Formats: sequence, C-alpha cells, structure tokens
Amino acid sequence: MMHKLPVKDSTSFFENVYDVVRRIPPGRITSYGAISEYLGLCKSARMVGWAMNAAHSAVNDIPAHRVVNRNGVLTGKHHFGGSSIMQQLLENEGVEIENDQVKNFNQLFWDPREK
Repeated sequence: MMHKLPVKDSTSFFENVYDVVRRIPPGRITSYGAISEYLGLCKSARMVGWAMNAAHSAVNDIPAHRVVNRNGVLTGKHHFGGSSIMQQLLENEGVEIENDQVKNFNQLFWDPREK
C-alpha cells in the first residue's frame, strides 16, 4: 500500500522530504529518486537533493547521511563538513562503503513506499 504526503509548496516540500528521511531506519539507505517518487513528484530527485543540502542547517535531527544516489554513491558527502563524515556515519550504523559507494545497496535499500 502506498502512502503519500501532501505537497503544497516548496517549504512544505522540504518538510515532507525531511519527514520521509526521518523514517529511514538506521543501517538502511534510500535514494533521492525514491523519496521524490514517494512524494508523487517523479523526476524530482534533484529537488530532494536541494532539500537534503538545506537539511544540514535545519534545527531538527535529519539523518541525511542515509540518502544516496540511485546507484548507492555518496554524492552528498561534501555537504557533511568533511569528505569522510557521511561514510563514517553510515559505517557506524553497519553500512559497508567501498569507493564512496554502498556495498549491498539492493539489500540495504529502504523504499518509502513500503511499510
């Protein structure tokens, strides 16, 4: 069963993205595209990326390190204040990274459309 969050404007879009990201279980990852599809905005992965970039200045704790590109690459790592911080955060949760890419991506992938 698919559940979607309402998207009203860009401010609520960012908040909707953050709501989804907060639901990603520790040790799991999802992609920008999976979040945009869940929110009913196919082909808006780049907008999710912008929201994730802004998440680093957000007051609430948003586990942005759990969002990677569709191939499991840590494309947002430069937003974490150091080239290895994103990798360290994921590895602290048991996610294996090799060459800036999540190993076992398909097994660790969390699809927001599934409960």
